[in-house]
Amino acid sequence: METNLTINGTQQHLDLDPRTTLLDALRHHLGLTGSKKGCDHGQCGACTVMVNGRRINACLTLACMHDGDEVTTIEGIGQPGNLSPLQEAFVSEDGFQCGYCTPGQICSATAMLEEISNGWPSHVTDDLDGKAKLTPEEISERMSGNLCRCSAYPNIVEAIRKAAGETA
Repeated sequence: METNLTINGTQQHLDLDPRTTLLDALRHHLGLTGSKKGCDHGQCGACTVMVNGRRINACLTLACMHDGDEVTTIEGIGQPGNLSPLQEAFVSEDGFQCGYCTPGQICSATAMLEEISNGWPSHVTDDLDGKAKLTPEEISERMSGNLCRCSAYPNIVEAIRKAAGETA
């Protein structure tokens, strides 16, 4: 099945089995191995990418379902020597240990900060009429779909707050 995607700003024309997940298309057909296959059930978030600016688990969606969509992977957020502010904060705050979950964490956090900027509340947001405060509880709730088996959560939270310009 022909599928046309814009991936990290580049048009990609793929001829794939219609059962190919977006994650497998990225990793195996396009060589974008930053997104990881963790659980393959949408429970760990290692495969998180952004589709049309919204975060999704790439292991749970078929590539053909996104024909015409814009996909951003970790490779589209930043590269060595040209890191995004969030990637730089993950480095400076030691927001990773083994690094396996880090691409999904960064993609999710990038989209999460945009959600907050757009005024989207979470389950723990106190003021539904104002901008959510980036408290550790707010970040933890919003990032709950991304697991870190090394338990670098406190540093991930601090990295997100630093990138957003918040203080501890």
